[in-house]
Amino acid sequence: MTAPISLGLNLLLGIAGGIAVGGGVIALFVVLDIVPRLAQLTSSYHRVHWYEGAMVGGSLIGTVSDFWNWQLEAGPLVELGVGLLDGIFIGMLAAALTEVLNVLPILAKRLHMTHYLFGLLMAMVCGKVAGSLFDWFVYRY
Repeated sequence: MTAPISLGLNLLLGIAGGIAVGGGVIALFVVLDIVPRLAQLTSSYHRVHWYEGAMVGGSLIGTVSDFWNWQLEAGPLVELGVGLLDGIFIGMLAAALTEVLNVLPILAKRLHMTHYLFGLLMAMVCGKVAGSLFDWFVYRY
């Protein structure tokens, strides 16, 4: 008799957690103005609905593929392309977050490193690249 209650509770918690995480991600995208910024940079305001649809569709396909453990055997060139697109997306997201919050100037000012701002930026970039390469080549295999 406890199995249906447990299943129902798990289902309810899973849906609630998904809504909370999805709402948080969408709120982040709205606060960072990612879609309008992309439309502005590419001079394609008439395609804003395509950008929004691509974000929702990509999120849905990514969630379903992770949930059902889909795997695609495509070869190293396709994997390289997908990795490049993932990196571009993460880079744009990080740049938008940095731009909105002015993280680097505030950090440099508080650490009394305003003269070393370029070095601080390069250290962050090199650390991110080194961490990504470590994760890609060492940690995963």
